[in-house]
Amino acid sequence: MAMRNNKIYVIGHKNPDTDSICSAIAYAYLKNQIDDREYVAKRAGQVNEETQFVLDYFNIEIPGYVNDIGTQVKDIEIRETKGVSRKISLKRAWNLMKELNVVTLPITNHGRLEGVITTEDIAEAYMDVRDSKILSTAHTAYSNIVDTVDGTMICGNIEAYYTEGKVLIAAANPDLMENYIEEGDLVILGNRYESQLCAIEMNAGCIVVCEGANVSMTIRKMAEEHNCTVISSPHDTYTVARLINQSMSISYFMSRENLITFRTDDFTEDIKSVMGKKRYRDFPVEDKKGKYVGMISRRNLLNADKKKIILVDHNERSQAVDGLENAEILEIIDHHRIGSLETVSPVFFRNQPLGCTATIIYQLFTEAGVNVPADMAGLLCAAILSDTLMFRSPTSTPLDQHIAEKLARIAGEEIPTYAEQMFEAGADLTGRTADDVFFSDFKVFSRGDAKFGVGQAIYMTSNSRSAAEALITPFLPEALAQAGVPMVFFMCTDMRAQATDLLFCGQQAEEIVRSAFHVETKDGKAVLPGVVSRKKQLIPPLMAALQALQA
Repeated sequence: MAMRNNKIYVIGHKNPDTDSICSAIAYAYLKNQIDDREYVAKRAGQVNEETQFVLDYFNIEIPGYVNDIGTQVKDIEIRETKGVSRKISLKRAWNLMKELNVVTLPITNHGRLEGVITTEDIAEAYMDVRDSKILSTAHTAYSNIVDTVDGTMICGNIEAYYTEGKVLIAAANPDLMENYIEEGDLVILGNRYESQLCAIEMNAGCIVVCEGANVSMTIRKMAEEHNCTVISSPHDTYTVARLINQSMSISYFMSRENLITFRTDDFTEDIKSVMGKKRYRDFPVEDKKGKYVGMISRRNLLNADKKKIILVDHNERSQAVDGLENAEILEIIDHHRIGSLETVSPVFFRNQPLGCTATIIYQLFTEAGVNVPADMAGLLCAAILSDTLMFRSPTSTPLDQHIAEKLARIAGEEIPTYAEQMFEAGADLTGRTADDVFFSDFKVFSRGDAKFGVGQAIYMTSNSRSAAEALITPFLPEALAQAGVPMVFFMCTDMRAQATDLLFCGQQAEEIVRSAFHVETKDGKAVLPGVVSRKKQLIPPLMAALQALQA
């Protein structure tokens, strides 16, 4: 059996920020140090410019992208049934099926799937064939005939093919045989010298001598002169006649058109309905490059293992990667409020009121007795600086700052210098689109019927903040449509000024902003002095105002 995908994915939220990406990478590293299983960091969206700067700065490869964490074909047992050549006989195919205990054989050529043959196909070939010329019509290889009747080639070319004539049994005396043997026929006969000679003289293409009867030198010579193949079989005439149609190659009976195949990256939820509509028991699987991999059946789906994942920096269903309902959550490491996420079974849930998930990840390193290497320290420090706005955010705690300073020393970085480079990289709008800027750090929030989306970008100067506002403002109606929520908000946060220009769009958005912050709005914007934290300073007032409006 093929090995299942036993990796455990550590993944942050959609539209990941620096904390989401860096915490996933560092926690996967930690788990690999203390657990025999394999942990792999993944991302559920595109990284923003700030995060890309951090990864490049510490020479860390960007995690692989996952848009759906649902169970895929590669996560289930794939039966590695070896592909066979289309040239093998029906008998050989049948014996292989019995040996492997399968009902379907894949037919391949240089690793590519050419077709399939089933036990039903073979049964139909054996039961329904009444054409005496089927052996030649199917261009049956002499090697297959010899193998099928357990015979020996006395004379002729075993690599040749039988391509002309019918199959018949020479049961009559030689005088009558002359009336029905035609040129090219394959004649099954016994040990009578006269019958053998007659068949050769009538230009039969092949004679099969049964019962292991002796073939005289004279017959051999005559056969060679008449270009007649001679095969000797130990079986009686009846057995040879019964077996010989099984010598035809499977290429004549295999299914090659409209094959139902699956790819290793297909989702099992998508293929269940396809399987249910078809009568087949087994289905071929190909990899991304179209190479044959193996076979799966409906039973394999029943035993499918869900992907195992660890969520970091979120516990809201709306923020999680697609397909979460078809995955098994093992752990959740987060610093946000407890949201709408539900699990089937108990999980390890670490949630602390800190400014950053990376602070918790450092604690987990310490608790496990694992030293934080310099590159991981750099990632974790960057995440804390990003999430706490270099300790200016109201979500920041003394522990966040204390741990960030420790991590900076391990990474060999000066916090003020590094933080300014990081924030400037994130604020750089060169070559960026409004779509990219708006959704680079965007989250959907919901409570009851209340639902809205909020994006945020941090800027070091008023000029860069103003440039972002000019880019985002005309894009808001399109962002609203793309997000699929009633309202969207975008925080243009000036870190040095400790203020946010809040852009908004959507039904009742203006009324809610005025009610939540008791400010005046103009042209889809509100100025919020002292507001820099989305989680602590923006979301709670918006939620309260929205629920009050709906009451």
